[in-house]
Amino acid sequence: MDKGTKKNDMDIVPARMGKAIRLAKGQALKIISIHGHQVVDTWAFNANDVCEFSSMEHTRAKNAKYFFEKGDPVITNKRRPILTMEEDTSQSRHDTMIAACDTYRYSQGGCTSYHENCTDNLFIALREIGVSVPDCPSPLNLWMNFPIDSEGKIHWSEPTLKKDDYIILRAELDAIVVLSCCPFDLIPIHGAGAGPTEVGYSII
Repeated sequence: MDKGTKKNDMDIVPARMGKAIRLAKGQALKIISIHGHQVVDTWAFNANDVCEFSSMEHTRAKNAKYFFEKGDPVITNKRRPILTMEEDTSQSRHDTMIAACDTYRYSQGGCTSYHENCTDNLFIALREIGVSVPDCPSPLNLWMNFPIDSEGKIHWSEPTLKKDDYIILRAELDAIVVLSCCPFDLIPIHGAGAGPTEVGYSII
């Protein structure tokens, strides 16, 4: 996997790939939508105990809502905040319902050869910093716009963000945050006519 590059003082997560980033408690991660449409699967692990990790089911219960917004905490499977979203210039929806894509999803969609996927990106990114986990938790899907209607049905819609929009996530614990530039391309989750692209990030 490409370990990333720098562009305009940002570090880059290449299109279709992932990156693990260590944050000390109190540090923040700024994630920048360079092109204005990339969905980013996001996880956080307690840096001192990776058996504690961001849990979307616990986050939904704590926040009492399906979508993630500015001011909300990300809650771990031990019911503690691990990240808080401090800024969101996009004012977009961020999904907490959809599982990370994997080889099974692409196979079911008709792919006959290997397709990059967020589940593998998580494992590879962690392995690059000497960390392993047994399973892939459900991700926080930044900028993924999948509204839920009054009948409880999920609809696949395009993201509503602009070029250079960003979010800021503040670490509430020493954390390892993993970002995956989602490679999903079977339907236009990144926007009409838009394929997977890179995103930028910086620690602030």
